[in-house]
Amino acid sequence: MKSSRLRRRLAGAAAAAVLAGTGVLVAAPAAVAKANILAIDKVSLHESGLQVKVTYSCDVDINHQLVANALKLNGVGHEVSHASGTVKVDKLICDFRDHTALVNLRPAAVSHFAKGDKLEVKVYYFDDDGFTYAQQKKIWVL
Repeated sequence: MKSSRLRRRLAGAAAAAVLAGTGVLVAAPAAVAKANILAIDKVSLHESGLQVKVTYSCDVDINHQLVANALKLNGVGHEVSHASGTVKVDKLICDFRDHTALVNLRPAAVSHFAKGDKLEVKVYYFDDDGFTYAQQKKIWVL
């Protein structure tokens, strides 16, 4: 009898803690909860190689770049095709709101991409100290 009463009390305390925590999150400003988020919206062929459309939000006064990398997954033999691109610090709008960036990726010297290629695309922030964060990855077919 004592153990079932204790279990109910513990369950009640845990539920109260979860609800209290949820209330704190709900009460937090939406802008603060959305900072430093990335989402890959679209990947397409572009005259320079590839282009990635990214929705992003970031903290005010952060000094970082938005980086995008693509790797072709359906290459033949030892063929490895990859491309990279960045959006520099001064081109990002960091005010906690959602914004869209088009990242142009340049392929490596022997890389090439065509319609139907299957890609692994990654986007992330890169700061002055070399740290990466908010990484997102998506598989995309051109």
